[in-house]
Amino acid sequence: MSEKIYIGVAWPYADGPLHLGHIAGAYLPPDIFARYHRTKGDEVLMVSGSDQHGTPITIKAEQEGKKPGEIAAEYHQQFLDSWRRLGISFDLFTSTGTANHTEVSQDIFLTLYNKGYIYKSVMLQPLCPRCRRFLPDRYVEGICPYCGSPGARGDQCDDCGKPLSPVELIQPRCRLCGTAPEFKDSEHFFLKLSAFRDRLLDWVKQQTHWRQNVLNFTVRYLEDGLKDRAITRDIDWGIPVPLPGFDGKCLYVWFEAVIGYLSAAKEWARSTGDRERWRSFWQGEVKGYYFVGKDNIPFHTIIWPAMLMGYGDLNLPYDVPANEFLTIEGRRLSTSRNWAVWLPDYLSRFDPDPLRYLLSINMPETGDTDFSWREFVRRNNDELVATYGNLVHRVLSFVYRNFDGCVPEPDELDGRSLALLAKAGETLSTMDGLLYRCHFKEAMRSAMSLAQETNRYLEEKSPWKVIKRDRPAAATALYVAISVISCLRTALYPFLPFSSIRLHEFLGFKGSIEDLGWQLKSPPPGQRLPEPRPLFSKLDDGVVGEESGRLGQAHSTGG
Repeated sequence: MSEKIYIGVAWPYADGPLHLGHIAGAYLPPDIFARYHRTKGDEVLMVSGSDQHGTPITIKAEQEGKKPGEIAAEYHQQFLDSWRRLGISFDLFTSTGTANHTEVSQDIFLTLYNKGYIYKSVMLQPLCPRCRRFLPDRYVEGICPYCGSPGARGDQCDDCGKPLSPVELIQPRCRLCGTAPEFKDSEHFFLKLSAFRDRLLDWVKQQTHWRQNVLNFTVRYLEDGLKDRAITRDIDWGIPVPLPGFDGKCLYVWFEAVIGYLSAAKEWARSTGDRERWRSFWQGEVKGYYFVGKDNIPFHTIIWPAMLMGYGDLNLPYDVPANEFLTIEGRRLSTSRNWAVWLPDYLSRFDPDPLRYLLSINMPETGDTDFSWREFVRRNNDELVATYGNLVHRVLSFVYRNFDGCVPEPDELDGRSLALLAKAGETLSTMDGLLYRCHFKEAMRSAMSLAQETNRYLEEKSPWKVIKRDRPAAATALYVAISVISCLRTALYPFLPFSSIRLHEFLGFKGSIEDLGWQLKSPPPGQRLPEPRPLFSKLDDGVVGEESGRLGQAHSTGG
């Protein structure tokens, strides 16, 4: 029976290009998940968009002599291009700059306000006397009062995960100029998170299917108690507070950005011609998954669920499969020091599937993992090219040359052949269970294990030699190998869509892979095969030094 699957993906901030940390943490996993569910025949809606509001964008606009909307539009277009080239298959990638998002965000604000879950209060807000501006929380840095980390931000400490406010930091300083900020009274609106603590804790403890790190973090956070959080800021670039007398104040970015999950579904529904269609992904029998990096866990397991509880009549998240961090060459990723691999740069020189492969087999699901150019080249050459790509190319090339470009007719299958076909079916079944539970790394390993076993089978059967004395035996071995390759095409499609679609065509199939379903679908004997080409290209070892040398160098982050 098919399911309805809603996939909300973290909204990238539109003030700079995407890097591999973003992709490994929040953008590749949901695409794998969406492609898998679509192939199973489930109804999927995957949405996200550019987070276009807030002070960082206004600061970047000032630095570049542009308007904030120009900066946001520039990176939004760059994001769209990156998704297309990397194969991230959103049903809708929108932005927080739409009239629809403003409407939905203000509706949620007013509903929570009228229900008493939002209230006015005076707070101390940091003002930089040198920059002469109120600073957003993340533009104040200092020492974490909980763990002593010297690099904590005014919204959160990345080392201990605790949410913070600027006034809590020890020795706070302006991130832009290093000056100690002054704290001024300012009237703002607060979300009464404290009112939801017990309901949230009861709900979270029932989510035993969550990843252990996500569950433990959330429970610990809730047991420590919830503080009410300010949801407005003194800024004119954003969504205005929808009440009279609050000119110059906008909804705080973290509050309105998560509302994008709902506003995007409503925008998508309008685009289909059925304005109410969003409800089928937000009410009733539907599972909602939110893919984010670990620094966004509390916003998706506590704050957004609290907002939904207060608003009413909308489903809470089913799962938040947050990933840990990706380091680069053994060091923590740093965009300010250009210790990063930028996605547009990567895509300008390399194919997408090798990157998707490495980030899948090395995904930071339960702990931080590292990206190195040496490992990238090794896995491309030894695994994608030598193990999987060579298997496909030598089988299809040999069949094309020796069987008139058609799938050969098999003879009776022996025990070894039947066992391999059974393993192919078992691999699809195993991967089904793993992908359903968001275990992407393990699922990829299962597929590659099947490719390795098929190579061993061909070494044993050696059809390239046997064909001279026993053509039916060679035909049988090749038919079995083609059947397993067809299985791998389906199994690897969520991970490696570009090469899988090409393989789909090399196997003589029409239509899409998703149309054939998550099943072992072998091309029938006699099916015509086009002349094959290699799925992957071997990389020169010189790539390691060349690409590693780019790290830390001056980099233009423009579009």
